[in-house]
Order: sequence, then structure tokens, then C-alpha cells
Amino acid sequence: MTTCRWQLENGQALEFTIFDFDSHWNQDPGLYIFAYHDGQFWRALYVGETSDFSSRLPSHELKDEVLRSGATHIHALLVPQRANRKQWEKMLIKYLDPPINRKHRPYPSVLPVFRSW
Repeated sequence: MTTCRWQLENGQALEFTIFDFDSHWNQDPGLYIFAYHDGQFWRALYVGETSDFSSRLPSHELKDEVLRSGATHIHALLVPQRANRKQWEKMLIKYLDPPINRKHRPYPSVLPVFRSW
């Protein structure tokens, strides 16, 4: 199977397996990245985590959006421990800054600064 190493914000890297969108998914927990290859590098469009690939990925609410944005593959990594999934998801998002994660943030990443005179 083909793999890709994605770097975390702390310099460590995680090795993901690369799948087609029509792949069969097991009931396993882990991290996933909707991505495309630009001819030289893999580019992340969206990073997420799930407790069950089989229930999350086939009917993902952002599937149409990531496909319209150019996603060609899903990179997946088994991560049984929920705490690790959450931590690594945040680190990947912070380092990779995927555009669809950025678009769907519940709050702005930079808060405005107000001065009182």
C-alpha cells in the first residue's frame, strides 16, 4: 500500500496510508486527510478524526465540498486512543492549515484586538 508522511507542528511525522474515495472502510478509529497531489507534493484540504472510519467517511458531510475542491484521495491512519487522535488532529490542522478546516472553524483563528483610548 502507498503511504504518505504528514508532519505535525512539533516536527514529528505520522505515516498515513493512501486510499481512493471508493475504498471499503473498516470499523476502526483514526485520523483522515482529504488530499490531492499537485504533481510534486500531497496537499491537505481537510483533516479530521473519527471513532469509526466505516460510518464516517462514506457519507461525510463535507465529501462534496472536498471533491469540488480537488480532493482525489483519503489518507488514513489507525489511532485507537481518542486522546492521541484529538491531539494529533489539532497539531496537523495547526501545521498544515487545510483550507476547508479553516473555512469551517467555529470561531476565527485570530481574534481582533481592541484598544481603549
